[in-house]
Amino acid sequence: MRIRPLVLVGMLCSLLQTAHAEDPYITLSSTTSTQASGFFDYYLPLVKAATGIEVRVVAVGSGQALKLGEQGDADVLLVHDKPGELAFVAAGHGHDRREVMYNDFILVGPASDPAKVSRGKDVVQALKTIADNAAPFASRADDSGTHRTELRLWALAGVNAQAASGTWYKELGAGMGETLNTAAGLESYTLSDRATWLGFGNRGTLRVLLEGDPKLFNQYSLILVSKDRHPHVKAEAAQRFVDYMTSAAGQAAIAAFKLGGESPFKANYSASVTNGSD
Repeated sequence: MRIRPLVLVGMLCSLLQTAHAEDPYITLSSTTSTQASGFFDYYLPLVKAATGIEVRVVAVGSGQALKLGEQGDADVLLVHDKPGELAFVAAGHGHDRREVMYNDFILVGPASDPAKVSRGKDVVQALKTIADNAAPFASRADDSGTHRTELRLWALAGVNAQAASGTWYKELGAGMGETLNTAAGLESYTLSDRATWLGFGNRGTLRVLLEGDPKLFNQYSLILVSKDRHPHVKAEAAQRFVDYMTSAAGQAAIAAFKLGGESPFKANYSASVTNGSD
């Protein structure tokens, strides 16, 4: 029996639509720290098994991730820059912001510690001391959540580090892994997120020199991109992903992820926290 071309096209379209319905996917715009740590390699198969949703990740700095959301080039965000996130929601680009997990930033540097910052516990004072001694510091300078936090800490220290760019202050425009590689090569200080540091192998003489300051707390949040702004957003599937990640099972899976025996992310979703989401 011969099948007419138009009938064949219709059958193929129907099959494609069925396959798409059976295997939905969403685009998650997230950070390099969640990607580089191996977290998504571990976590996203659990999401697929529980929800049937494939999650395709675009890993960039938090600033760029928020821009992708503004442009409608993602369905949901997982980022770590609270001021930028709240501004994103307030401007109507997204909604249902949920704080889902956290870790911390650490100040790393050469074991010789030329600025002697390891003697203190205040990261702001440590940065001021680094600047006063013109000790080498490698900055991501990529508008990531880490970079935005670093700039806020320099401001608290009363230091315009960017004015010293090209001297002791090195602006790299790079991800966290590359920045750590450069810091190891130059034996310079840098600010790192905990997850990337735990998964980083080329440490050279780099050591964690300062940690535990409350100002180094690093919160990660989910935000749904606005379907009102971007009608093509896969809102229903994105909502199911968010609901899984904030469910008891999703939170337990975050807590179970380990790097070298340590937990790079700690689950902390609370339904009672509104986070200025709507």
